[in-house]
Amino acid sequence: MNRIVLLVSLFLTPLGALAADPPAKPPLTPADNLVVDGVPPIPGELPEQVGRYTESRAAGFQDWHPTRPEMLITTRFGDTNQIHRVTQPGGDRTQLTFFPDRIDGGSFEPTKGDYFVFAKGAGGNEFNQNYRYDFANGQITLLTDGKSRNSEPIWSNRGERVVYTSTRRNGADTDIYVESPADPKSDRILAEVKGGGWEPADWSPDDTKLLVVEGISINESYLWLFDSQTGEKKEITPRPPEGAEKVAYSAALFSKDGKGVFVTTDRESEFQRLAYIDLASGKHTYLLPDVKWDVSSWDLSHDGKQIAYALNENGLSTLHRIELVPGNGTVTARPQKDPVFNPPLPAVVITGLRWHHDPKLGLLAFNVAGARSPSDVYTWSIADGKNATGRWTASETGGIPATQFSEPELVRWKSFDGKEITGFLHMPDASKFPGPRPVIINIHGGPEAQYRPGFLGRNNYFINELGCAMVFPNVRGSEGYGKTFLKLDDGFKREDSYKDILALLDWMPTRPGLDTKKVMVTGGSYGGFMTLAVASNYADRIRCALDVVGPSNFVTFLKNTESYRRDLRRVEYGDERDPKMAEFLNRIAPLNNAQKITKPLFVVQGANDPRVPKTEAEQIVATLKKQATPVWFLMANDEGHGFAKKKNADFQFYSTVQFIREHLLK
Repeated sequence: MNRIVLLVSLFLTPLGALAADPPAKPPLTPADNLVVDGVPPIPGELPEQVGRYTESRAAGFQDWHPTRPEMLITTRFGDTNQIHRVTQPGGDRTQLTFFPDRIDGGSFEPTKGDYFVFAKGAGGNEFNQNYRYDFANGQITLLTDGKSRNSEPIWSNRGERVVYTSTRRNGADTDIYVESPADPKSDRILAEVKGGGWEPADWSPDDTKLLVVEGISINESYLWLFDSQTGEKKEITPRPPEGAEKVAYSAALFSKDGKGVFVTTDRESEFQRLAYIDLASGKHTYLLPDVKWDVSSWDLSHDGKQIAYALNENGLSTLHRIELVPGNGTVTARPQKDPVFNPPLPAVVITGLRWHHDPKLGLLAFNVAGARSPSDVYTWSIADGKNATGRWTASETGGIPATQFSEPELVRWKSFDGKEITGFLHMPDASKFPGPRPVIINIHGGPEAQYRPGFLGRNNYFINELGCAMVFPNVRGSEGYGKTFLKLDDGFKREDSYKDILALLDWMPTRPGLDTKKVMVTGGSYGGFMTLAVASNYADRIRCALDVVGPSNFVTFLKNTESYRRDLRRVEYGDERDPKMAEFLNRIAPLNNAQKITKPLFVVQGANDPRVPKTEAEQIVATLKKQATPVWFLMANDEGHGFAKKKNADFQFYSTVQFIREHLLK
């Protein structure tokens, strides 16, 4: 009887009551650290809808233990990247640091590995401090002054001292300091220098000399030797005559006999090549004289007998090894077998090469990232004739199968002056999203950076779930294509770089599958400036724009960026103290052309940004508000040049999804 009553009651229940959707969740409430202006309420269901795309991780190699085959890496298991220890391929990751702010690097004491030092800022301010972590008791000790901006330390060979730079004297010059990390009271200034581009690179084998790079710009730098006790310095790469072409040097290391240095340089070449410089004569010997691509990463083995290096071939990496044959003041290279990856790794980016201290282990560590894999740490073993690679970390992709991520296609177009510009195109699955697709143009920063096809992270949602195509252009001024191309946007040639985006917009109709009536442009840092420039110059060609930490006027930017980097940026953008340059920079400033920005704009900023101060965002937002251009503004009070904390990056992502739905897809 009860069963009959139950069945009757089911039939009498209104059908709508059984099929009713669950009640809508209330909109998200922004955290107190976020300034949200003009951004409409975020639906409470959105985090669950997009959640898997926010959960990918990446691992980055930091250092080898000096005596054992184990390593320090950085990865995120909470809100930010922290230091972890891994003791074997595929082994568990043991987290060692737990801070609200990310860790930017770490290295073992290089003889016993009883402790490591690491670098960390606060709230995105990039005023990094160095710390010591003792394995015996887990104690953490501050090694720097707690106020200035300090570079990551470089260890002496005996492990007794480190060298680093600090702005503590006047906030602008990166002076050279030495210290024993075991005794913070030993910290002292070694040499006062002029400029913000000085970087220690290596100690001589006997620890009496320091190899230091003086950076003027990406096109100009010099090598110096400093006495590690007195600070007396000697330039080993003399400056070219007035009017002669500048030369860039980077990633310098002493040879193991101390008689020369290995370095990458574009001297007598369009590209960064490996070279050996004999210190007695100054003679340069090019180890890879015919290479037509930049050597993007390399390392010298600890016995000084071989170099592993990665080539940047149109954005993709290839990994190689050479044995070194010393001569009379020269060194020649003997190519060796390249690594065998099993399974093969097509279309990847390889960075962070580092040999283990013990040559008998024959282990090289490096990071590998690709469109279908976040950055992970691999090793290449050459001991006992081996030529095999191993994988030490396996970072998650939020439970989404790697096969679901779009592989990049290298595309090319001609710009206004006939120059060939390249970029990488990601297309959504045509079976899921037939017909022409909306396009997101994402412009890299730098401006001297280069988009290389690594893992897209949250961007994969725009492709996989919203059906957007994404183009990542490498406009003139990008590195990786030779120093002539690198200088094509300097100074008064600034406008030519965003003409390359106009050429991309003109090329897009020739490419099937792209909806040229639905285009969004976005970018971060200099890419943010480019976004504003495109929005003000080519408003009729786009639907909307998203500017992340971008300058809105180079004159105000150069006046307000941190003093230690001001002169370095003037070399690239122009000196705003020169009246003609100031007039030019003001004329092209998106802020001063804001009346041409007629399409919706979303501006994202970190309040503590030392590179692009928050005033650059605030002034463009205020101007657009006055003229009634639709503008969204999101600022995190605990972030700097981009959002590093996951909770902040997630809210930025939710807001971006809403912006795209509202202004690109409709």
